[in-house]
Amino acid sequence: MEPGKAKLANLLLEKSYFEGEFTLTSGRKSHYYFDCKPTALDPAGAYWIGRTLFDHLHPQVQGIGGMTLGADPLVSSVCLVSYLQDRGLPGFIVRKTPKSHGTQQYLEGLINFQAGQKVALLEDVVTTGGSVLRACQRVLDVGLQVVQILCVLDREEGGGQNLLDHGYQLESLFTRQALQQYQKNAGKT
Repeated sequence: MEPGKAKLANLLLEKSYFEGEFTLTSGRKSHYYFDCKPTALDPAGAYWIGRTLFDHLHPQVQGIGGMTLGADPLVSSVCLVSYLQDRGLPGFIVRKTPKSHGTQQYLEGLINFQAGQKVALLEDVVTTGGSVLRACQRVLDVGLQVVQILCVLDREEGGGQNLLDHGYQLESLFTRQALQQYQKNAGKT
């Protein structure tokens, strides 16, 4: 595992991975919970999430965005890292409901984009892929092209297949299995 990704794995295991009994957004029960926000809102975590996601973006990506609230710190981190890397990718946030005043739009930051631009959608955790699909539709509705979907953790519970069934390929920095294997291997050294 590359050094930056290993640093991110350590932070995620320390701050974002919990075992116990949890109810997921989908309503499903799980014996573990992955909450990326504690890592993404930590200074080192924000940097390594931003850097690692940025490093995995396809070259044709012209901007990045994602569904609020999970993607908010991811989008901000990648925007900042992209600027520091002289690539300057603008970001947008997809609201769950349209703004009730002013522009009444689903997307914040749309002013930084032109119709037809190619974007990547970022997500913290994918379980069923439902929220990513909602975000894809809202992005398509404003005339942007979704060319990449990238998440921090794929729970490997059907989300990747659901996205594939809708014509999208899910890419993830980690799967739960890969993180657990990393933790197991790190403990041996």
